[in-house]
Amino acid sequence: MNEVKNENTIRSTTVLLVKRDGQTAIAADGQVTLGETVIKGNARKIRRIHNDKVLAGFAGATADAFTLLTRFEAKLEQFQGQLERASIELTKDWRTDKYLRNLEALMIVADSKDSYLISGNGDVIASDEGLLSIGSGSMYALAAARAMMKHTDLPAKEIAQEALMIAGKICIYTNSEIILEEI
Repeated sequence: MNEVKNENTIRSTTVLLVKRDGQTAIAADGQVTLGETVIKGNARKIRRIHNDKVLAGFAGATADAFTLLTRFEAKLEQFQGQLERASIELTKDWRTDKYLRNLEALMIVADSKDSYLISGNGDVIASDEGLLSIGSGSMYALAAARAMMKHTDLPAKEIAQEALMIAGKICIYTNSEIILEEI
């Protein structure tokens, strides 16, 4: 059986979170690809929210990601900035709401002490090793970051930056226009 490919599939992102020595960095590339064409090279896929105390990085369909980001901000307000509680409540809504259930996006959120990967499958995942990744080139960035965490003393920011650069040299859906935010 031949697989039918949708040439209008948007592939857009590598997002990586690195926690080390009390610092948290999230880096994302800027490339958005439609089919086999790069349509934007400097998209901003990381946002500072909740009075700049929380970072959110997202991958997936842009409108879906922004819908989730807006909902997540509302949950943070509702639960007085409690990142874990807001993440769990967003995931509950995502799984049960008829509209949200169809959204195609993933998020990584972090504050100064916690970080989570949030999915529409009901996942709220915290990393045991200080690394989380989502998007097209996420496994390349994650592998590079793991090696640097094990074999270097680089700070979180430099690991995130360098891992994204490595992913950009491997994954055709990832570029070297990197946005990086730290908490």
